[in-house]
Amino acid sequence: MNKVFLNNEIVESSAASISGADGGFLYGAGLFETMRASNGVVFALDDHLDRLFTSAEKLKINLRGDLPSQSYGKAGKKFVADAVYETLNANSLKEARIRLTATSGTINAEQPEPTLLVTAVSFEPYPKEYYDKGITVVLNSYRQNPADVLAGHKTTSYFSRIFALGLAHQKLAAEALWFTIDGRLAEGCVSNVFIVKDSTLLTPSLKTGILPGIARKTVLNLAAENSMKHEEKDLGIDDLLGAGEVFITNVIMQVMPVIKIEAHDIGSAKPGQITKKIAALYTEHFNKEVS
Repeated sequence: MNKVFLNNEIVESSAASISGADGGFLYGAGLFETMRASNGVVFALDDHLDRLFTSAEKLKINLRGDLPSQSYGKAGKKFVADAVYETLNANSLKEARIRLTATSGTINAEQPEPTLLVTAVSFEPYPKEYYDKGITVVLNSYRQNPADVLAGHKTTSYFSRIFALGLAHQKLAAEALWFTIDGRLAEGCVSNVFIVKDSTLLTPSLKTGILPGIARKTVLNLAAENSMKHEEKDLGIDDLLGAGEVFITNVIMQVMPVIKIEAHDIGSAKPGQITKKIAALYTEHFNKEVS
């Protein structure tokens, strides 16, 4: 039976429970990180924890606070990192998909203790065909607001993304792309988006209110290290449809080529050369980090 880390200990998943007054359960006052482990090593764990704690501070979700000494909030990032590896070891996993959820804890408690839940399951990759032939994405009819207090944060208020992704799957697409209320390209439901135009790698700026993705950061670093022209900037629908190449990223899929946006072919409707180069560089970097 699968084991999870809840607050301060490893328990059977069937025995894990949280308070009915937990702010994450009642109001979505929580954050989460999805991570990938290979060879028993969690890729970019420090980056994930930096993002988690930065968001917690900005959204005033108590991960530190005046908490008991055994609380993960008091111990900070090291406690959370240790909890992640405890969960991997408890489930005897080397290749895993990990979910870390942190909420504000019980509402109106005198000394509110945040809730920490870490789960790990065997890693299941996306179909190989997606990488070899590329995927189709659709344009989402919903809009995101860069001025929303949750913009740019990976919060547990995630239903709109899951709902839109489900609609995309009904249309036999792998992902749906979001635009802002003023018409700028933003991101996917579960991914960041890149386009290639005139041999330059382009991706929406963080000012668009997108999630600062860990895979996105990795791709931009790799582009800089390999003298590839790249830029973070505002992009519109014409930039997207006029791109020679498009790909999306997250730490689970890594670099996924997009060959069709609804009925519109991207380039030659095959994974492009720059996409392939970035994917190869990412794989090399990933393998080195988890070796």
